[in-house]
Amino acid sequence: MALGLKKNDTIVVVSGNEKGKRGRVLSVQRGNNRIVVEKLNMIKRHMKPSKKYQQGGIIEKEGSIHLSNVMLVCTKCDKSTRIGQKILENGKKVRECRKCGEVID
Repeated sequence: MALGLKKNDTIVVVSGNEKGKRGRVLSVQRGNNRIVVEKLNMIKRHMKPSKKYQQGGIIEKEGSIHLSNVMLVCTKCDKSTRIGQKILENGKKVRECRKCGEVID
């Protein structure tokens, strides 16, 4: 699985109801191979009043999306791309864009 995505990466959805939309990764759930993206896949939850939700009621929040349905957007070429691994001269392993070869980290 493509676990090369990290928090604050920009992604584009390639399949499903949100196809074609871009967003920023809020969290990565590695055990489930899912991610939560800002303002995408919004779901409604009935919440009891609590410290976090003082009012309670129906709350809209982001649902998770499977990793196979998203692709990373390269910051240089601004296209969706697969992620490659590259080892620099100092021995550090970094992510790279497969289309333009730019280091993403």
